[in-house]
Amino acid sequence: MKDVTLKIVGKHIYENVEEDQLELVTEGKLYKKDGDIFLTYDESGFTGLEGCRTRLTLSDGTVSMTRSGSAVGVDTEIRFEKGKRYNGYYDTPYGTIEMEVLTNDLVSTVDQDGNGVIDIDYNISLKGLSEGRSRLNIEVSEGRFQ
Repeated sequence: MKDVTLKIVGKHIYENVEEDQLELVTEGKLYKKDGDIFLTYDESGFTGLEGCRTRLTLSDGTVSMTRSGSAVGVDTEIRFEKGKRYNGYYDTPYGTIEMEVLTNDLVSTVDQDGNGVIDIDYNISLKGLSEGRSRLNIEVSEGRFQ
């Protein structure tokens, strides 16, 4: 297992204009198993998910994001694969709701040493609550960001 630094930037896009940006720099771990790369980090109070651990699994053109812990009542998984839809469930403070994710674009350049970028452009629909487009950019580095 290797220590890495993650710079995570999430953006919501309204009418093709990026708004509502959230940026977090955190320490994480990287490990490899059966050819896949795994990144884990603990969420903070800043994200509203304190007590939650997020794991990213990078495998053959897909990125799976799994959240578990005391901040989520039900473990949540989202799978991103360019051009594909993923149906699942999203846990909120008000209960679990159905979710649909369509990945518009996915680029992952994270290497075995723990350096690179994950860039995901996706549409998400939380049944009955909201629909929108988002971008998630995660820079991974063996060192610290300036």
